[in-house]
Amino acid sequence: MKWIIGLIIVIPAIELYILLLSGRTIGAGYTLLLILASGIIGAYFAKRQGMRAFREVSDNIKNGQAPGEVAINGIFIFIGSILVILPGFISDFLGFMLLFSPTRNLFKPLLYRWIRKKMKNGQVIVMKSS
Repeated sequence: MKWIIGLIIVIPAIELYILLLSGRTIGAGYTLLLILASGIIGAYFAKRQGMRAFREVSDNIKNGQAPGEVAINGIFIFIGSILVILPGFISDFLGFMLLFSPTRNLFKPLLYRWIRKKMKNGQVIVMKSS
């Protein structure tokens, strides 16, 4: 939990530094245009991918299947959507990585490892419905 507090402080500072550096290098106007363009493009892809994930979860539930993998994709797409809307190049990069399946798959083993660790410690309980 302590690392989250560190990230909340460090990441915005790095984002601000990169934005200032970009503004100095390519100009404030072009930096603003890049931030706006990435936000608009990111919002478009977030909506598109989010609707697809929602349909897949709904279809799985209608067919009596557990939406496990599809739900994980939906969580990543939701997080990616938030990240691309936030101003900053690092958040945009991570957000776009979470929005697209090939790069999203790079993060899944990390999530699965985190969930298994929580289950071992008794912090996450999986219940089987009958």
